[in-house]
Amino acid sequence: MNYLVHLYLSGSDPEIQLGGLMGDFVKGRIPEDYPEKIALGLHLHRRIDSLAQNSPHTRRSRQRLNPKFGHGRGIIVDIFYDHFLAANWRDYSPVPLESYAADFYTLLQSSHQLLPEGLKQITPRMIEYNWLVSYQHRKVVGKALQRIAQRLSRPLPLAEGVDDLVAHEDSLLEDFAGFLNEATLFVQEDFDITVK
Repeated sequence: MNYLVHLYLSGSDPEIQLGGLMGDFVKGRIPEDYPEKIALGLHLHRRIDSLAQNSPHTRRSRQRLNPKFGHGRGIIVDIFYDHFLAANWRDYSPVPLESYAADFYTLLQSSHQLLPEGLKQITPRMIEYNWLVSYQHRKVVGKALQRIAQRLSRPLPLAEGVDDLVAHEDSLLEDFAGFLNEATLFVQEDFDITVK
């Protein structure tokens, strides 16, 4: 669900980026018929998810959130981290976020036949509502959390997480910066991917 963070950590290779975004939609064994770099992006996505699950930075972020969110705290942190990356994009990339997002949307459209069904279904909405750029706005964060909450099997008031974002913004932003630095070093060392 943290699409922008996964894209950013996938570097600049389009196929690795595709695999990096497809990770939430490909469950179980990675199909052998995927192109090599897309498969690499899928492996990268899973390793980043594992890193995020165990990182002291993300653990601190989850602990800052109201316990009423239960297991949903991880989902909220994912969305918050996309928000922080979008809102502070200039600190992490020389390419304007609008251009970066537009290039990726073009890639999604040109690679439509390779996309898993779930990603095919959301791609038009992602492009129409410019998700990657719009996450810089707090109001959009609340709407995204509300949409996700509606799809959960057990109801959780995820949209109320925006109150925690306001209350703990500086600390959460510090956690995010620590995690992104940790993850950037990880993908450079383990996957030889340059992130910028």
